[in-house]
Amino acid sequence: MPNRFAAISGLAAIAFVLIAGCTEKRDTAPAQVQPPPAAASAPTVELPNFVTLVKKEGPAVVNVSTTRTVRQNAEAVPNIPQDDPMFEFFRRFMPPPDTKEFLARSLGSGFIISQDGFILTNAHVVADTDEVIVRLTTKREFKAKIVGTDPLTDVALLKIDASSLPFVKIGDPGKLEVGEWVAAIGAPFGFENSVTSGIVSAKGRSLPEETYVPFIQSDVVLNPGNSGGPMFNMRGEVVGINSQIYSQTGGYMGLSFTIPIDLAMDISKQLQASGKVTRGRIGVQAQELTSELAASFGLKDISGALVVMLEKGGPADKAGILPGDVIRAFDGKPVQTSADLARLVAGTKPGATVTVDVWRKGVSKPVQVTVAELPPDRAATPPKQPG
Repeated sequence: MPNRFAAISGLAAIAFVLIAGCTEKRDTAPAQVQPPPAAASAPTVELPNFVTLVKKEGPAVVNVSTTRTVRQNAEAVPNIPQDDPMFEFFRRFMPPPDTKEFLARSLGSGFIISQDGFILTNAHVVADTDEVIVRLTTKREFKAKIVGTDPLTDVALLKIDASSLPFVKIGDPGKLEVGEWVAAIGAPFGFENSVTSGIVSAKGRSLPEETYVPFIQSDVVLNPGNSGGPMFNMRGEVVGINSQIYSQTGGYMGLSFTIPIDLAMDISKQLQASGKVTRGRIGVQAQELTSELAASFGLKDISGALVVMLEKGGPADKAGILPGDVIRAFDGKPVQTSADLARLVAGTKPGATVTVDVWRKGVSKPVQVTVAELPPDRAATPPKQPG
């Protein structure tokens, strides 16, 4: 409205001058009318266009539907004490407990990573299922084989019997910038091939009970059914698998978390090769540094993992690492937190010898450690501290 009022005011002023000029003598030159100043043009804001991305990459995104049989025992005998006078009556004359079965169905998303039918999704999408059906954008349906799952990273690899399929391009999550535009394609609440977009909010997020995944946080809208679907950068490359949201209601609240695709691809290669995932361990427990602890050790910053306990005879113990050491780097990669150390150790091939940089008594010291394998029983539950 202010621009419109300004324009009307300008026209009124011109009209007044012209009318006044008509009442003057003919030999008097008419007054020169100055045009109103041009309004300053508003800055142009360019918003991202996802049309090309969706057309090219959308056909490689699939719906994943699962079916599982749920068994429920109907209690025929009431839960009454055996010394109750009615217990014997119910035991003799009531029919035996009846076991009822019914099918439970769920929906998720996934994406094709090779033209011969390998598909990535979340482990929780296909957990405890009897049958997995993959549906393409062309409406073709395939019964999928679960090649393997890794609950600790929530990654699953599926295989369908097909060829010449469209497949996604794999990107580099390390090149993602906070504030960069990203898009997700999936099936929220079963609405297939739904597209949502947003920006990267943070990188390397550690979530409770999620020791092995440095999540990408975004504000991309994700809801039930988006699980297992891809997150794309603006170049049409997959940078992650959409996995979790933070919610107090069960629905989207602005915080979405995605598994980096480089981690997922490493897991998928292991699953394809052997059907399982092996992880390294060095036999330490560590805790976060505080500013007070860092200052007491003579450190100028608070990055690193403080060793508080060692497994006797474990790899770190044999290498000479001591309680009170601060691990600052592992195999040439910086260690900012104890969660970083857990991920780096777990991602190292058992049997490899790596250099661990420790801070001890005000001096940085390199230590050679031969990584051992984390037993499956210890890998079943994510440790809160590095292994």
